[in-house]
Amino acid sequence: MVTFSLMGRRALVTGANKGLGKAIATALAAFGGTVYGTSRTPEGADQRTADLGTPGLVLDVADVGSLGSFVDNLPAITGGDIDVLVNNAGVNHPAPALDVTETQWDAIVDTNLKGTFFLTREVARGWIARGIAGTVVNVGSQAGTVGIEERVVYCGTKGGLNQATKVLALEWGAHGIRVNTVAPTFIRTDLTASTLDRPDLGGKLLSRIPLARFGEPDDVAGAVVYLASPAAAMVTGHTLLVDGGYTAW
Repeated sequence: MVTFSLMGRRALVTGANKGLGKAIATALAAFGGTVYGTSRTPEGADQRTADLGTPGLVLDVADVGSLGSFVDNLPAITGGDIDVLVNNAGVNHPAPALDVTETQWDAIVDTNLKGTFFLTREVARGWIARGIAGTVVNVGSQAGTVGIEERVVYCGTKGGLNQATKVLALEWGAHGIRVNTVAPTFIRTDLTASTLDRPDLGGKLLSRIPLARFGEPDDVAGAVVYLASPAAAMVTGHTLLVDGGYTAW
């Protein structure tokens, strides 16, 4: 029988204290998972503790040197191995390509691609060593499939994430580890509302979405639940676009 139940599963969601990450963490818990969320700040981690009833964790994915010890210490906090990793933490600094600075480049790449890869690798090493058939769900973007103005670096990292997803699925499939990506369109959150409501931009973006609306966090959370669950047991190396048809043009 097809099941979306996550009972008995432990999930780690990065960047889980607000917006999309918060919705994903909440949905995984609603389907029975025990969910642990990370934030770059102690205040954000404390909020996740209040919301999920599990210890909130402080983590800056871009700090690659800290990732090994973070993963090593996880079982002591969670009471066992996690078996679902959701790489949601990400940043963006929109700018015309001619104006992108090296600082902006490094900040976006270090979180969205470099840090995400090295965190995933640390987790997968433990899974392989202990024979755990874990599941990775990366939160990408339609920007990894189509070009979007003023997002040259962001598009590059999300396109790279799509390709990394395929390679990791190939290399780790024999260990029972599944790796997939969810790629949303523009999602309305507290952080994006001011951009999507701009008269000079919002209508232009909306006109590119055949379903004629921006996404909501729960639209993405549902896709993450699916890919993390037994219902997607035969799905790996895939990028699932949750874009309202944006990329169908």
